[in-house]
Amino acid sequence: MINKIVSTPAEAVSTVKDGSVVMISGFGEAGSPIELIHALIDHGARDLTVISNNTGSGHVGLAALIENRQVAKMICSFPRTANSRVFPELYKNGEIELELVPQGTLAERIRAGGAGIPAFYTPASVDTPLGEGKEERVFDGQKYVMEYALSADYALVKCQTADRYGNLLYNKTARNFGPVMCTAAETSIVQSRNIVQAGDIDPETVVTPGIFVDSVVEVADPADESKLVAEDRRYPW
Repeated sequence: MINKIVSTPAEAVSTVKDGSVVMISGFGEAGSPIELIHALIDHGARDLTVISNNTGSGHVGLAALIENRQVAKMICSFPRTANSRVFPELYKNGEIELELVPQGTLAERIRAGGAGIPAFYTPASVDTPLGEGKEERVFDGQKYVMEYALSADYALVKCQTADRYGNLLYNKTARNFGPVMCTAAETSIVQSRNIVQAGDIDPETVVTPGIFVDSVVEVADPADESKLVAEDRRYPW
C-alpha cells in the first residue's frame, strides 16, 4: 500500500546531505515551509545550494537557515527585500554566493528541469549584466539568451491539503513555485496543513500529482512567518 506520510518534519528531512541542492517554495511569506526549514536547521546539513524566489524574511525560515551558515549559495530573484536582514550582510562580507535570476526565468528554468528540457532561450536578460557570457541567438530578428534548466536533490514545499499518495492542493498564491519544484527535484518533501483520506481529493482538482512527491508530513498549525518577522523572533524560539 502506498503511504508517503511521515511522522515529523525531522524525519522528513533526515536524508538531506551536506552539499545538496535544495529548492524551497514560497513567494515572500506565502507558501514558505517554515517547519521543514527549521527541521533542516536542526538536522545540520551544510554547504547547501538553495533555489528560492528570495532569501527569506527577518530571522526565521530560509533567513534562519542562511544565518546559521548552512547555505553556501543562493539562486534567486529577490535577494534583498524590505524584511531581508540576513543575506545582504553575509553577501557583502563574501560569506555566501549569489546567482541572480529574473523571476520569470527562474520559474521557467525550474519548470524546464522538471520537464526534461536542458535549456531554452529568453529575451529577459539580453544586453544586461545577467546575460554577459551566455550564449545568444537571433530568432526573427530578436536576440535571445540561452538559460540552463534547474534541478535539485530536494524540494521543500508547503501545501494546504494532501493525501497518503502525495497528491497536493495549495492555498491560493501559496501555490507559487511549489508545483514546478516538485517536478524538478529528485526528492520532494512536503508539509501540509491537513492530510485527508485517500479518495477525499477530487482527482480533477489535484495540482501536484503524487508521482512527484516522496514524503508528506502534517503540520496542522504552521508558524505565521509574518508575525514572527514583525516580532523579530530568532531561531530557536
